[in-house]
Parts: sequence; C-alpha cells; structure tokens
Amino acid sequence: MKNSQRKGKKRAKTQEGKTMSKEKILVLNFGGQYDQLIVRRVREMGVFAELHECDTDLKDLDLNNLAGIILTGGPQSVNNEESPRADEKIFDLGVPVLGICYGHQFINFVFGGEVETPNLAEYGKTELQVDTNSELFKNIPEESIIWMNHRDRVAKIADGFKATAKTANTEIAAMENDKKQIYSVQFHPEVVHSEYGREILENFVLNICQAEKTWKMADFATEIIEEIKNKYAGEKMICGLSGGVDSSVAATIVSKAIGDKLQCIFVDHGLLRKDEAKSVMETYKNLGLNVKMVDKSKEFLDLLKGVSDPETKRKIIGNHFVEVFEEEAKKIGGASYLVQGTIYPDVIESGKDKASVIKSHHNVGGLPEDMDFKGLVEPLRMLFKDEVRAVGEAIGIPHDMVWRQPFPGPGLGIRVMGDITEDKLRIVRETDAILREEVKNFGLNEDIWQYFTVWTPIKTVGVKGDARSYDNVVAIRAVTSTDAMTVEAANLPYDLLQTLSNRMINEVEGVGRIVYDITSKPPGTIEWE
Repeated sequence: MKNSQRKGKKRAKTQEGKTMSKEKILVLNFGGQYDQLIVRRVREMGVFAELHECDTDLKDLDLNNLAGIILTGGPQSVNNEESPRADEKIFDLGVPVLGICYGHQFINFVFGGEVETPNLAEYGKTELQVDTNSELFKNIPEESIIWMNHRDRVAKIADGFKATAKTANTEIAAMENDKKQIYSVQFHPEVVHSEYGREILENFVLNICQAEKTWKMADFATEIIEEIKNKYAGEKMICGLSGGVDSSVAATIVSKAIGDKLQCIFVDHGLLRKDEAKSVMETYKNLGLNVKMVDKSKEFLDLLKGVSDPETKRKIIGNHFVEVFEEEAKKIGGASYLVQGTIYPDVIESGKDKASVIKSHHNVGGLPEDMDFKGLVEPLRMLFKDEVRAVGEAIGIPHDMVWRQPFPGPGLGIRVMGDITEDKLRIVRETDAILREEVKNFGLNEDIWQYFTVWTPIKTVGVKGDARSYDNVVAIRAVTSTDAMTVEAANLPYDLLQTLSNRMINEVEGVGRIVYDITSKPPGTIEWE
C-alpha cells in the first residue's frame, strides 16, 4: 500500500530528522502459539500490524511508518544458547517496544538481568496486581485475572527497569524502562482469558506508540486496486477460482484493476461438494468475471489414487492446479502471472520462513518451485478472513457470496481421511449436503463460521432392518470464529444434531454412526487433514 497517499496524518521525527507517520506495529515471532492473535488484536484497533520471524534481518524489514514493536511469546528458555534471538538494534530504532512472555524474558536478558526456572511454573488464569502509575496499565484495575503460560521467569531485573506488576509466584510479572519506552509482561494480554488484556494492548499501541488508526478495508481495497493497476499495466493474468470467498474477492480486485486481461479459471478437480460446479459458475457470471470452467476431475483423482498422507495429498493437488493454470495460460496467449486468494492464516499455518508447519495450504506450501509464471499476485496475502469479507463488501460483492461457506482448495480431498475413492467422496457429498440443508432450515447458516462432514476410516456395528450392519463413522465439524486462526466448536441444538444423525444414516448408504467434533483450535485445526 502507498502510505504516502494518505492525507492529514500525525507525523513523528525519525532519528535522521525526517518526518514519518506512525501507522504500523511490527510483531516479531519467537514461536509462541498466540503470535497471530497479537496481530489480530492490533488490527482490531484499526492499526496495521504484520508478523515476522524474530531473527529477520532489519535490512529485510520495511521500517517506514513504524509506530512500535511487539516481541511475542515462545516455548524455549532464553538461557539456552540455541534459543531464538532478535537483533538487539530493535531497541535503538526510536520506537516503543513491548515484550510478551518470552519477549519479556528476552528484554531482561538483553539488558543484563537474570532469568530462572523456578520450582513452580504458572499456567492458566492467575490473579495479577499492577502498578496503576504505569502508562501500560493506565485505567486498569489494580487487581485482575490474566492468562499465564510460562516455566521461566525474571529473577533479577535489569538495570534501568522497574517492576510494574506481580502475581503470587512471580514478583516481576511486568517491568518497564519508561525512559527508553521499553515495556514487558510475563502474561498474555492478547488472549480473551486476560480480563483487561485488550485495554493493556491499546495502552501500548494507541497511547504509548501513538499509532494511527489507518487500517480500513475500504481504503485498502482502493489502494491495492490502484497498486495492481500501476504495477502490472498491460500484463495478462490467470486467476485460480475455488468457489470460496478468498479467491472470489482476489479475482474481483484484480479484475477491477486490469479488466479483461484477467482470465479466471474454475477447475473441477473432482473434489467439489454436491452440485458445486453449477452453482459456483452461476455466481461468477453474476459478478461479471471472465470465467472458464475446466473439468480435470479424472486427472486429479488418478494422481491421488492410493495416496493417504494428508500433506502429500495437499502437495499433489497444489502442483496439479498450477499445471492446469499453466496449460490454460498458454491457450490465451501466455498469461504472465497467477492470481491467488492466499490469506494471512494460509501463510502462517504453512510455516513460511522458520515458523512451524501446521499444514501446507495448497496455494502456499503446495506450490512447485519451477512454475512457468513470472510470479504470483496475492492481493489478500496480509488479510485475515474477516478482513477479506470486509473488503468484499467494500468492493460490492453480494452479501451471500461474501458470507458463503469457506471451502478449502483441496476440497473433499482433505475431508476423506486416508486414500480417496469415488464411494468415500459420495458419502461425504451426500452427508455434507444434508448438513448444509438442515443448518439453513434451523436458521443458523450465518451464525456458524464453517460446517462440513468428514469420512473416517472407522467402521461400527449397528442394526438396520433387524439385521447386523457394519458401516462407516461420519464426523460433523461445525465451528465459530472471526479469523480462522482460533475457533470454538459451535453449540448446535440437540434437535438439529438428532435430525442430522437420523437423515444421514437413513438416507446415505454406507453410513452407520454420526459423531460431533467439539475440538477447539488450538489445539486442533478446522479441517481434519
């Protein structure tokens, strides 16, 4: 985005004396499980934030318009020589720094303090007492409940710092060097379990960093369209459409930028839901996109035959998608770029750089290195799912399309556990169709973030028509979320669950038992594979 286009911003002086606006929070990742939540919380304030690996070279980071830095938690001990480190020059950039958990310990370690592993660790909800004179705890009650998740703690505070909070087992649960504008907390303000966590983060981002609230989806859409128009003038592009909101919004953005030089391709890979191809194509025509459907179902299913490992399935699907797109690009005179609906959770979960791989997304970790395209165009790469929907609404995509059920690019290929067969796909398609129909009948289709069925390799004994049956177990997954990074199982009415069980067992051959998945994320993921 071109921050220089924004008008009327407050300006701050850099060390070189130049003026710059304060529009961005940099989050440095030490490997904690809540890292993406920190980014989400900052963006919810209307301030842009982005996540990078803690040891990223400062030369590789865009430090323009930087308002502040947040150091995340992590599972290791700062006393371990192999534990993650950030460039200590971050403390000389002239912007406030906040450390969380491991970040708190790292700051103390860097400035000469001591960190120890006590006999008693702290996990879960803990009572906190704060110094309300601290800017970080401004307007925060002296006592509140926070979320602790640590084994190490600060034993001796670094020179120049003072303690600003404590718990029963941790005397230095927060500290600060107000002169250097360095603050740190042992607990996790980013999680909902910390009663005033949001207010603590707002104190840092909005009051201490004085970050500007310039992160608006309508502005983002306008600027990214203009940026693509200027950068790729005259270029032809292929856009891979999955039928989901991400690729649809990405395609619409690029279409507004380059018009008929964008050719959208909707690939039927044989892993779609019931009647998916027909309904999706009708929707795209209504959006005015230049779309061509290509039936490659036999090719995909042949490539997946006998493959049971989920990561291998994802990579096969991702690779062949690109091969199909390359083939179609040649037919229209050599499109140079591939447009994809990659979003931020895809990037985070696919473990780019040094992040842990949770699962490879077909449009990130599953792409081949030797693509024929000059490069990828991913206008939504820095957005979370709720932000994508906001952009979709801002550029005029119909409400029903924006709120359409999320559907993964690998489709039913990751909703069939193990190897894929036509019969397993049939079971998933039919049970999924029943699920979608009944959720809509109960008026819950916009209240639940995502819902689908999973074929499991488990068989169970039952009784059908006074005879013994031995059929498959099908799982129902339904979750609530705003950004797909954290989810909770939806609290479906028992009447609905009972209706689903009766219909699926009675109407779908080969189904003998229905189970409901109540796992949250973390520790689980939304999809089973």
